[in-house]
Amino acid sequence: MSSTAHATERSRGGDASGVAAPTDHLSFRGLGVPAALVKALADGGVTTPFPIQAAALPDALAGRDILGRGRTGSGKTIAFAVPVVATLAAAGRRPSPRRPLALVLVPTRELAAQVSETFAPLARAMGLRTVTIYGGVPQNRQVSALRQGVDVVIATPGRLEDLIAQRHCDLQDIAVTVIDEADHMADLGFLPAVTRILEQTPGRGQRLMFSATLDRAVDALVARYLHNPAVHSVDPAEASPDLLEHHLFSVQLGHKAAVVTDLASGRGRTLLFARTKHGAKKLAKNLTTAGIPAVELHGNLSQSVRQRNLAAFTDGSVRVLVATDIAARGIHVDDIALVVHVDPPAEHKTFLHRSGRTARAGAAGAVVTVVTPDQTKDVRSLVRQAGIRASSCTVVPGDPQTVALTGAPAPRRAARWGPRAGGPRAPRGPRAR
Repeated sequence: MSSTAHATERSRGGDASGVAAPTDHLSFRGLGVPAALVKALADGGVTTPFPIQAAALPDALAGRDILGRGRTGSGKTIAFAVPVVATLAAAGRRPSPRRPLALVLVPTRELAAQVSETFAPLARAMGLRTVTIYGGVPQNRQVSALRQGVDVVIATPGRLEDLIAQRHCDLQDIAVTVIDEADHMADLGFLPAVTRILEQTPGRGQRLMFSATLDRAVDALVARYLHNPAVHSVDPAEASPDLLEHHLFSVQLGHKAAVVTDLASGRGRTLLFARTKHGAKKLAKNLTTAGIPAVELHGNLSQSVRQRNLAAFTDGSVRVLVATDIAARGIHVDDIALVVHVDPPAEHKTFLHRSGRTARAGAAGAVVTVVTPDQTKDVRSLVRQAGIRASSCTVVPGDPQTVALTGAPAPRRAARWGPRAGGPRAPRGPRAR
């Protein structure tokens, strides 16, 4: 029997769509959240708890270890940020230099930044200090913050281990540890680092683990580091919400470029996934050249450019983002109307994670998988393993079915791409903003 089977299961369902929707009969105050944090949440427009919050907060505030499952966008960040801040404030300890009191581990830089944004107003309301630690940027500010003493560290495993090795950070005083997107940590090969880090935190401390899926790798962490956790699951481990429409667009290889351009030309915010960094970069340039401003997001960009491009997509100044799977998990952008698998992924978990960037928190959305003849068999297997229902049709450039989906006319000029499936060939385009 798995370790999670020994935990107390306290499940709360979402609405009929399977997507978390706010509960009407509970309030944050009624769940035991301190008044100052209730006000901070309300000031940010958060007044009613979502199911994962309503389920997990009482146990977390009571000091229990938590294993929480819910899709990205289900409200997990608040479900752990509130108890972390409340617990530290109630304890009344002041952090020593280089010895933080709480640790939040996340898999990516972008998620670290977004988690930090959620923590900031809550920490300020209780007089606590936070620092965000990740690679790709100079470490001087991170080291300086740790030296001055911080209550909460929000970190990716790699940079945190670097700072620990340099003796800029010591985890002996950690009272609460959070592991966010635990399954994505496993997918990215971070579990050995996570294990080394957890070994340096006090065994008596509270631990909160959140994940979209609970597979064997995550279960091993639970067995080793969580003590009689309360398990809260708000939706199926791997499912596609009913408000999410899936479409398979079969295209001839020579038509793929123009069809993708048609899809990107819609009026709504659109996220396109490419298989490689090189392909994402060229696709963004080609779309921009074709009169559809687009920005890219992948591992070859500096952190400052990644943040700038994501910010442009988030604030709506650019409505098309072309990304590799770095954006498939842990990035929250509201109101993405369409996700396009320009290059279908190799396995179904990635397919679901990518697709989950739309139809979030009860909103509707659409996903299109572009399928060339040589990919048909693999995509059918992918869809079957993902457990989704998808409409299938053959489309050509300017097809009315594409226009109906995007709500926009076909573009006047198609991008000039080469025939290679791995990525487009494009002329030099303008720099990404």
